[in-house]
Amino acid sequence: MPIFVSEPGRPQGTRLPEALRGSRVGAIDSSSKSHRIDPKHHDVTDPAYLNAQQLTAKRAFAEYSETMDTGPESERVYLPVSKICTPTLFTLPASATMADAMTEMDKHGVHHLVILAEESVAGLVDRRWVLEWLHKQGVQAKSESFTQIELPAFLTATQETDAHKLARLMLAHRLNAALVVDHQGQPFGIVTSTDYLRLYADASRKQESV
Repeated sequence: MPIFVSEPGRPQGTRLPEALRGSRVGAIDSSSKSHRIDPKHHDVTDPAYLNAQQLTAKRAFAEYSETMDTGPESERVYLPVSKICTPTLFTLPASATMADAMTEMDKHGVHHLVILAEESVAGLVDRRWVLEWLHKQGVQAKSESFTQIELPAFLTATQETDAHKLARLMLAHRLNAALVVDHQGQPFGIVTSTDYLRLYADASRKQESV
């Protein structure tokens, strides 16, 4: 159930965690240093190893789900992020401009967009970051495309990631959203601070009704 962080950088597909692209990356909560990869054989690039790893994760997730607490979700020891994330995602190609991003967010009433480069995840941007960037660069910068801009850091989690742990890391990195991906590295959903507020608000409402 790893959580990864992608540092600020230009929009490239390689910004997705390497563990989801066939090479190694360190988890955000791991202090171990990365090492060189043997192109002939490596545990993370070996298909058999990857398949076994994915099956193990899915089996563990199923077992956790079966033994999960029956109390309110906000109080459960383990809460998979897939239970609270929003599955609806909106994307833009890296060739799009900042003006396109604002138009897209206004059109769908959302605050986050996934930026794609060659059909791969290249970044995650939100309305606040776009507005701050435009304020610093000036209105004329609206015509600049994402390929010319260093995108902000973003968190990536898997469907089985513990939502409580992810919340702590979002706070630590001062990020109000995280991208949820499947085992093929494809976008599955997004979890935001609003999802957490809704989770605890629902729990409080149920307690008051009782």
